[in-house]
Amino acid sequence: MAPLSVFRVSLLVSFSVFLTVVLGFGLPALLNVAMGMLGLPETSVTECIVVLYLLFVLYVATPRIPRGFVEVKGKAVFVTGCDSGFGHALAKHLHKLGFTVFAGCLFKDKGGEGAKELEEFHSDRMKVVQLDVCSEEQVDQAVEYIKDNLKDSESGTTTFFPLWQSVTGHDPGLWAVVNNAGVSTFGEVEFTSMETYKQVSEVNLWGTIRVTKAVLPLIRRAKGRVVNLASMYARMGNSLRSPYCVSKYGVEAFSDCLRYEMKTWGVKVSIIEPGNFIVATGILTRDIVASTANKLWSEAPSHVKEDYGKAHFEQHMALMRSYCNSGQRDVSPVLDDITDAIISKRPYTRYNPMEPHWWIRLQLMTHLPAAISDFFYF
Repeated sequence: MAPLSVFRVSLLVSFSVFLTVVLGFGLPALLNVAMGMLGLPETSVTECIVVLYLLFVLYVATPRIPRGFVEVKGKAVFVTGCDSGFGHALAKHLHKLGFTVFAGCLFKDKGGEGAKELEEFHSDRMKVVQLDVCSEEQVDQAVEYIKDNLKDSESGTTTFFPLWQSVTGHDPGLWAVVNNAGVSTFGEVEFTSMETYKQVSEVNLWGTIRVTKAVLPLIRRAKGRVVNLASMYARMGNSLRSPYCVSKYGVEAFSDCLRYEMKTWGVKVSIIEPGNFIVATGILTRDIVASTANKLWSEAPSHVKEDYGKAHFEQHMALMRSYCNSGQRDVSPVLDDITDAIISKRPYTRYNPMEPHWWIRLQLMTHLPAAISDFFYF
């Protein structure tokens, strides 16, 4: 997010003060009128305001209310994108909690460091599998690997508990899938090729759908969980981020539709919408910005470069470089929310692990008229 001008900051603060004053004087008056129409005493108005305010404070300030947890022992989770970032940390975290983890890694067959580190656990509950979510063949092979290992557990060839809760009495089930694999990029629309749009969506959107469809029969048999990693940019767009936003908006829509369909099967579908974790995940570095910038400029049509100009382009690239050291450094909020979606008896539909200012921006951009939110942020 670009720094707001002093004028806009002042305007935002003034608007907040104005709204507070209006609500402070106007809300009691409106409640008095409503109470009068209902034939209730006006003295109830103050109590109503106090109760509403206390409920708001409780909602904001109190920790997450426990909603019961499922038994972890004997359950298996399939996580994609475990080479690095959220996926790598999540695989370790879930293993520590007692889950059997099928960790899908893109570079397992190429000796990737992330896959090697997970394999060095030498644990029956940490199973690393080669997985490119863009490859139908690799997804099918990964699912067959999962099925075989679940069946081995059922037949007693391993020492841990059965990993399934069978509905049909035949194939075992998988408790959860976490669709974490994803890529990101940046660039203004006219500088971004159609190929880039397709590549980003192939991983973020079609990869999520491809993996989900492949494991859904196992998830249904376990009455388990589907957890999809989206983003705060799956609910609000931003300049320079259209390929990423398009793909993540699609993940949101797919997850909503799937949730409606899976309700009758007892399967819970949750969406994780992380904020800015650039530093923690290393998803954007100065080297990445430099190589992407060179690609964007070299592949842009000549008339686009002429119309926008090099100065305009460089200004935006400098903005992207400024983001490289931004964001939260600890991925724990994301891991905690994913874990809650997996083990809670009543998981939330959406989780928002993000800094307060991003959460406020998300609420404003999704609830205020676009003309107002656009004025504040763009």
